[in-house]
Amino acid sequence: MNKEYEPDWNQPAVRPHDTVAQKHHAGGGVKQIVTIRLDVDMLEWFKSAGPGYQTRINQVLRAHMDAQRAAAQQQQ
Repeated sequence: MNKEYEPDWNQPAVRPHDTVAQKHHAGGGVKQIVTIRLDVDMLEWFKSAGPGYQTRINQVLRAHMDAQRAAAQQQQ
């Protein structure tokens, strides 16, 4: 396992029925732990911006997903 990895088991899962601010989090706020292989230079770039790199990666992936969905909707 990566030496930099620190699991955040102590953080409570965010559920859709939680506070209003959490409800507005895209995707309902429920997270799933996954393993993904990324290019080293790309991961280092995300990490270089400081803590929260996993959230930033998620935001980029969500923006791409939303753009793909919008494009698919326009084609229909």
